[in-house]
Amino acid sequence: MLKQYLIAFLISMVPLIELRGALPYALANGIPTLPAYIVCMVGNMLPVPVIFFFARRVLEWGADKKYIGPFFRWCLEKGHNAGRKLKEKAGSKGLFIALLLFVGIPLPGTGAWTGTLAASILDMDFKTSVLAVLLGVMLAAIIMGVGSLLVINGIHLFA
Repeated sequence: MLKQYLIAFLISMVPLIELRGALPYALANGIPTLPAYIVCMVGNMLPVPVIFFFARRVLEWGADKKYIGPFFRWCLEKGHNAGRKLKEKAGSKGLFIALLLFVGIPLPGTGAWTGTLAASILDMDFKTSVLAVLLGVMLAAIIMGVGSLLVINGIHLFA
């Protein structure tokens, strides 16, 4: 059983799969609901500080490189300008809610990795970003957990 916990934990850390794939895996493989939620959420949140602090540094490092520099500078400028415009339009509270919903609604390409990357590039505050991502991960966990349990129970019902 420890192996199943470890696999679920590792799956939840993989970009694009994250909790959205790990939680259904955990529940389908017999991990009790509460421990499955905890393992998958912790695994999903573990890379967040690393992504937040190093994504911008990688872009800044590459901004003066010959081949990748133009693209990296474009990403930095676009992110800075978009962040400024979003803050002016929505305010910091609106930006917080937008990030929470972006991470929390389980669609392809959304999640803790992309949300944290966006927050870093948009010059959002670290604590605010992490809180929005955490709440988004919790929302995604509720949605994916309910959906997974409905599917798993439906399969057992018809099997």
